[in-house]
Amino acid sequence: MDIGVVKFLGFEQIFKNALTGLGIGGGKGGSDFDPHGRSDTEVMRFCQSFMTELHRHIGEHTDVPAGDIGVGGREIGYLFGQYRRITNRWEAGVLTGKGQGWGGSAIRPQATGYGSVLFAAEMLKVRGGSLDGLTAVVSGSGNVALYTIEKLQQLGANPLTCSDSQGYVVDDKGIDLALLKQVKEVERGRVSEYAARRADPRRGSCRAVGSGRCRRTSRSPPPRRTNWTRAGRPYARRGRVKAVAEGANMPTTPEAVRILQDAGVAFGPGKAANAGGVAVSALEMSQNAGRVAWSAQRVEDELAGIMRSIHAVAHETAERYGAPGDYVTGANIAGFERVADAMLAQGVI
Repeated sequence: MDIGVVKFLGFEQIFKNALTGLGIGGGKGGSDFDPHGRSDTEVMRFCQSFMTELHRHIGEHTDVPAGDIGVGGREIGYLFGQYRRITNRWEAGVLTGKGQGWGGSAIRPQATGYGSVLFAAEMLKVRGGSLDGLTAVVSGSGNVALYTIEKLQQLGANPLTCSDSQGYVVDDKGIDLALLKQVKEVERGRVSEYAARRADPRRGSCRAVGSGRCRRTSRSPPPRRTNWTRAGRPYARRGRVKAVAEGANMPTTPEAVRILQDAGVAFGPGKAANAGGVAVSALEMSQNAGRVAWSAQRVEDELAGIMRSIHAVAHETAERYGAPGDYVTGANIAGFERVADAMLAQGVI
């Protein structure tokens, strides 16, 4: 993490938040603390120290942080507890991504992954297709990837892959989500550990690549983002890829985006496809403001409606500017228009 990354992500977040149509601004922050190999106590102490400084800059009517890379429910809990100790106030809306027992929203952990799949489903729908019966390739194995896999399975798709910084797994039988969650969320292990437990030596049904356990197979495209341009090209050009939705912030290189679009692949950029997380953060703030808790079904219905709206505005804006089906153009312009219109209406300085 460095200041350039934070500035760029803050810039992107403004337009992503605008696309949701909700009353939220946009910003990013981070630190140079590496949590890998740290105990829960070490992570807690860091979060407490971080909040000791951060608390003076945030508030439910000032700025509301949420989790991102490396910051999940555990870290939000430590941050929120320290905020309460310092301020001596119950101000639930100051952070989002909280546990449901202390001010959090139902399906907030699932929201980004669920939203990216719902966006992909909308892209396929306008082309007369659906996710049902399709094979899916998922990159990552963190929060977003886990719940992307979960929603894909719920909608009838069969996700075969996951990955982390040490390599990726191809599971021909389809990802065993319960086992993957055990390895990644409970044990905080590597995908190679999932592969070791899942592998069937007689059938070779699960392979871990890049972990020293086996070699890459020629027929399985690597899901890691850095390999998309090199290895994903033939799959896109042969028509085997129907749609790609970014669950992260611009993980696909510009060259890879062009390859996908030239091959007729429906490509959902991050500022549109992964807006589900911040959308449910805003819904969490609404619940906190009213001191109410919505059911999981209500939150999921609201999320689905927001993702349909984001897809519609990106799709319609692209058509209006002469780029039908180009969600990158549509999302960029639609987000910019909403921000620019608000600035002009309120007086540009």
